[in-house]
Amino acid sequence: MTVADRGLPVAVPSTALFTDQYELTMLQAALRGGTAERRCAFEVFARRLPEGRRYGVVAGTGRVLDAVENFRFDDQVLDFLRQRDIVDEPTLRWLAGYRFSGDIHGYPEGEVYFPGSPLMRVTGSFAECVLLETVILSILNHDSAVAAAASRMAVAAGGRPLVEMGARRTHELSAVASSRAAYLGGFTSTSDLAAGFRYDIPTVGTSAHSFTLVHDSERDAFTAQVDSLGSDTTLLVDTFDVTEAVRSAVEIAGPGLGAVRIDSGDLLLLAHRVRNQLDELGATGTKIVVTSDLDEYAIASLAAAPVDSYGVGTQLVTGSGHPTCAMVYKLVARADSDAPDAPLKPVAKKSMGGKNSRGGAKWAARQLDQDGIAMAEVIGTGPVPPELADRQLQVELVRGGEVVAREPLDSARERHAAALAGLPMSAMQLSRGEPVLPTEYA
Repeated sequence: MTVADRGLPVAVPSTALFTDQYELTMLQAALRGGTAERRCAFEVFARRLPEGRRYGVVAGTGRVLDAVENFRFDDQVLDFLRQRDIVDEPTLRWLAGYRFSGDIHGYPEGEVYFPGSPLMRVTGSFAECVLLETVILSILNHDSAVAAAASRMAVAAGGRPLVEMGARRTHELSAVASSRAAYLGGFTSTSDLAAGFRYDIPTVGTSAHSFTLVHDSERDAFTAQVDSLGSDTTLLVDTFDVTEAVRSAVEIAGPGLGAVRIDSGDLLLLAHRVRNQLDELGATGTKIVVTSDLDEYAIASLAAAPVDSYGVGTQLVTGSGHPTCAMVYKLVARADSDAPDAPLKPVAKKSMGGKNSRGGAKWAARQLDQDGIAMAEVIGTGPVPPELADRQLQVELVRGGEVVAREPLDSARERHAAALAGLPMSAMQLSRGEPVLPTEYA
């Protein structure tokens, strides 16, 4: 559910300037040269996965659909372009009436992908498609990077809940997108209220060290928090002495204390000590939450510790070392004329340094073994082999400029869980390795 789903008023700013200037200068030249209306197909793909990753995660598709719908050049935007002399008046007049009227197909959000996977195909006139390059890549590169990190962390957590708490470690708008991507990737809640409001993600949070320090004593702080939030709250126990804090926490809240949080020190050692102490004090149902610059490797190292949930911030919102997926948006097919029925012919970039692309609008399917586990990512431009016809990965997202595939965020979250379940077990390994599925071209 989004804000709009709840019937609440939403300010929807134009996304038209979330672009690079050369998209507009190409448009101007194409209008003058007579190729602007030539029918084309662009595709989004990644030539490789981030080093050591076994799979990628498609995230941000829903935000892309919103961005395409709101890609409008209003008077204020046009005035800016005119004052900067970025494009000429004929181009400004064309932009004033811009509405994407083409088609978009792509992997559904939450699906996994591999090198070369045609994640999104945008078809329409060159003019209307080229303008969307930057905003599409901006969203998909960021959200997919965060979702992939979240997915790895969720695997490492082994079913224990994960809280996204990285808002203070990134741009305020990026924080909301990160919360969305993290939830899709397997996190259960966020500390960011804007994300909760915008995407209906469960929100959590209680207190920080400052709350303890503003009181005359730790006991006073715990008492105030329990009086306000109830005994099932989470008390932060590492401001001073953890052992003393746990003792005070149980004395004040009683054995029904909801949880304690540890935010520093040797988390493995402290978790065991705190669990033993809680049990000795009769607080056998009190949970232990750990935070403190966690990543998937730190989470995995705590697998045998008596930890009930994790809070992750910096490493999550920065993609755990890979803040982008290196996705590109390339022209793969074009018509030879402006005729609406002119067939699309493959085109491809040929260059040094491994930046080649494959021409043609592509289909993608996942080959399965006899047990229903994925064996390969198969990509082609010709007819789809009959045995792969019901295993195609791309779905229709936009038809004739109208969005046709909006879905709740929970649907994408469930799809990701199902996609992971369909991969070989080696996909769950955190050690560095090659993509778990080979990419085969038909």
